[in-house]
Amino acid sequence: MILEERPDGPGAGEESGRKGGDPREQSRRARIHQQISKELRMRAGAENLYRATSNNRVRETVALELSYVNSNLQLLKEELAGLGGGADVGPPEGSGASVSHSSEGVTVPMIPLGLKETKELDWATPLRELISEHFGEDGASYEAEMRELEDLRQTMRSPSRDEAGLQVLAAYYDQLCFLDARFFSPSRGLELLFHWYDSLTGVPAQQRALAFEKGSVLFNIGALHTQIGACQDRSSAEGANSAIEAFQKAAGTFRLLRESFSHAPSPDMSAASLSTLEQLLAAQAQECVFQGLSLPDSTTPQDSRAQLCLAQEAAQVAAEYRLVCQAMAQPPVRDYVPASWTTLVYVKAEHFRALAHYHAAVALCDSSAVEEGLPEYEQVVQPPTPLELQDPVLPQQLEERRKLAKAHLKQAVLGQEEALRLHARCRVQRKVDLLQAVVTQALARSLAKYSELEREDDFFEAAQAPEIQPKTQQKPEARMPSLPQGRATDIFYRVGPLPVFSVKNRWRLAGPVHVARGEHGFGFTLRGDSPVLIAAVTAGGQAEAAGLKEGDYIVSVNGQPCKWWRHAEVVAQLRGVGEAGVSLQVVSPLPGPEPRSGGDRWPALLRSQRECGLETSVAAHPSTSPRPLLGWSRKAKQGKRPRP
Repeated sequence: MILEERPDGPGAGEESGRKGGDPREQSRRARIHQQISKELRMRAGAENLYRATSNNRVRETVALELSYVNSNLQLLKEELAGLGGGADVGPPEGSGASVSHSSEGVTVPMIPLGLKETKELDWATPLRELISEHFGEDGASYEAEMRELEDLRQTMRSPSRDEAGLQVLAAYYDQLCFLDARFFSPSRGLELLFHWYDSLTGVPAQQRALAFEKGSVLFNIGALHTQIGACQDRSSAEGANSAIEAFQKAAGTFRLLRESFSHAPSPDMSAASLSTLEQLLAAQAQECVFQGLSLPDSTTPQDSRAQLCLAQEAAQVAAEYRLVCQAMAQPPVRDYVPASWTTLVYVKAEHFRALAHYHAAVALCDSSAVEEGLPEYEQVVQPPTPLELQDPVLPQQLEERRKLAKAHLKQAVLGQEEALRLHARCRVQRKVDLLQAVVTQALARSLAKYSELEREDDFFEAAQAPEIQPKTQQKPEARMPSLPQGRATDIFYRVGPLPVFSVKNRWRLAGPVHVARGEHGFGFTLRGDSPVLIAAVTAGGQAEAAGLKEGDYIVSVNGQPCKWWRHAEVVAQLRGVGEAGVSLQVVSPLPGPEPRSGGDRWPALLRSQRECGLETSVAAHPSTSPRPLLGWSRKAKQGKRPRP
């Protein structure tokens, strides 16, 4: 039985705790919470049926219902986040668009991705058992660390739509890397079941592999970048550049996910889906480049050459979206990509192709271009096809140039009408369709320009205008996400250094062992840092009598944990004890399940410390020690151990 979840969405807990304010807004917020709870109950019931049935037709029907519920949840959460001055983050699946506003009206909406949702997870129970069983410590003593990990995951489930939310996701991802290195091995795991919902379809998926959890968090990092990019105010150069950077990072995140993780259990993390998302984000970044160049700039005059540049930029955006259309039409992506996405991409491809013709027409109508000539035009249009007899040539006569401009405007009008026709075929869930307003506004502008060039004595059809050659001044490339990658602090730091204290290694905990000080000291040589290990044991000495062996790691000195102590700190403690001796606790590495090559019985960390040559033989009296506490021995570098 699947338990019902509380409505954890973007800003859900935050919004529900607000007091006061506009009563109508409070009533609206309460209504949205009720609708979210209703959708969650519907999803829980559909999920139960999806798992229980073996009938393929029933599963397809339930999967379709889950996709609708998933879209409704994303829309409701977006509406909830927008209350009370929240960030303007668009609906990731339902309408497939988020829009920024400018002084000239609305701009073309973007497609942000919805975050994958997950259920609550109990990290504490399996970690407590593993620490007690494998590491030989009291698992209950790590309750604070387990609570910190679970709080971080709970926060990660509904991150804020800003840089702080990205930092939360990155911090949890980094902790997953630490957990993977310390508590997971090919032969042993924590017996946890990671449960995530597909971002595109809402269909549940679950796996025991930690890679599924890591991949889902990485997916959400990329999705959050798309939401941040989509809500930028692209009516300013700064906002357009911020949107470009966000889409670049999102594309880099999905590329990293595609290259690092295989055997995706959900459609949104399959290689085909991630590749399509990369293309989509590259197209949206290219669109932001066009919008940035379209902004009025007092330092750059909008002359005919600038208009031709914009024409090529618009053609580049159209070409990028045509590639996305092709990718979305291929199976299996076409089976689970939202229909609103496909429609929006087709409409954008036609819209920007029409804009390319519009800007070319504006360039031809520029009076200064008539006087100075416009040789760039012949480089802007597409090269001729085999069916065409000659290259497109710029007419020198004003009348011929007017006819060519009309031909480009005709293509612009036809393209924008086609965009509206494609758009009308898709049912949109938003009450106000922003995309339709954008295309309608562009169509009205093209018709107005066409009317300016129209004459009563025009009794001929406008010639066929050549297509515009795609070209861009800035080609956005995918950028890798800013992940901590080991720079963060391991929550389970107290367990010990990772190279030794992980489930991939086996050892035996011994002690406390009492070692008396003999005439020639304790009878062992120490080497390395964190943890310090016993590099050699003197035959017949006090250490050998106490049962210490070469290769043992010292983890406690007189009851003080010293896993993270440096070499000098351990030596200082040993030399400071009196004649009564010292109480040590050590761990003795055990052979792994696979024999080591070459018969080398030294653990990996011991080999690295031996290469460093950091050794100290603990003498009977500090004042008579012939060696410094920390020394780089040339003999040790040559592989020879000094005599104790």
